[in-house]
Amino acid sequence: MQVSMNELLLIVLAYLIGSIPTSVWVSQYFFDIDIRDYGSGNAGATNTYRVLGPKWGTRVMIIDMLKGVIAVKLALLLPAYADTEAPLQNLQTCLGLAAVIGHIFPIWADFRGGKGVATLFGLVLGISPWTAMGCVGVFLVVLYLTRFVSLSSIFASIAFPVFILVVFNVDNNAYRIFAIAVALMVLLTHQKNIGRLLRGNESKVPILKYRDRRRQRRRGTGSAA
Repeated sequence: MQVSMNELLLIVLAYLIGSIPTSVWVSQYFFDIDIRDYGSGNAGATNTYRVLGPKWGTRVMIIDMLKGVIAVKLALLLPAYADTEAPLQNLQTCLGLAAVIGHIFPIWADFRGGKGVATLFGLVLGISPWTAMGCVGVFLVVLYLTRFVSLSSIFASIAFPVFILVVFNVDNNAYRIFAIAVALMVLLTHQKNIGRLLRGNESKVPILKYRDRRRQRRRGTGSAA
């Protein structure tokens, strides 16, 4: 595909938007620390949640998602794509990927960013809202059952090509390949998490703690009985 100057400018702009290091700037401005020096060392929403708490982790996650949505919507600035489905979807995918790459390698933060899952979700949300909602459902179910954000992200990413190829049967080969590549990319960027999961020392997010305490008390009561 030949890329015009306008398309190239939008891709660069999408990368710059994705490069906004939300967690780094939040941690530096409000807490006078660099989030990458704490927790997992990752400049993402999950590490922000662990280190700075759920309020700031949620805010960072929303902004990182919006980076993907905004990058995808940049395609609408080119009128030539207004009435084309597959070409528009392909351009949106390129713009979204540029934002994800920006999040992982942000020019504004010494190219040390996060894993790009939230921005990647924003990309999918901007192009395929129903697919995104399905992936959210998978993420929340796994998170409820395990409290592992990493495992939830992995399952949600694997669900993405299943929705695209099987459930919705999207008739766009480039997007189908992209969906498979996303699952592989998330698996690749979560290798350390997978290792910690297998060793049993992956950190859980501090949600549903009261549910777990109730279960422990019930087990203790059952053992005492």
